[in-house]
Amino acid sequence: MKKMSLPIPDECQASLRGIVDLQEIMNGKWKYVIISNLFFIGKLKFMELHRQIHKISPKVLSNELKDLELNQLVNRTICDTKPITVEYELTEFGKSLHTIIIEMGKWGILYRNRVTNK
Repeated sequence: MKKMSLPIPDECQASLRGIVDLQEIMNGKWKYVIISNLFFIGKLKFMELHRQIHKISPKVLSNELKDLELNQLVNRTICDTKPITVEYELTEFGKSLHTIIIEMGKWGILYRNRVTNK
């Protein structure tokens, strides 16, 4: 016997679509960490950002930054220096993730305290 699926309200469908879109844009292990660093610290050169994020390879960082730039969350600026340096900063649209980043951090602290019994 085939089960009938329950109707999903329009508001819920829109929210689920938004969540799926966010997951597609922010997929990968490092994107939230990159955005958080740029949010709290501000504009960073590539190597400064690399030093901030321990355990990430330069190649992975470069790929993640390219994805974030493609999705209009990060601006990339080539500096007129020798050797050439590149700076990254959040776009205004990237800064709109502020509330999400703050709440994820708060939730992560609560979770860590819960599982470590602190």
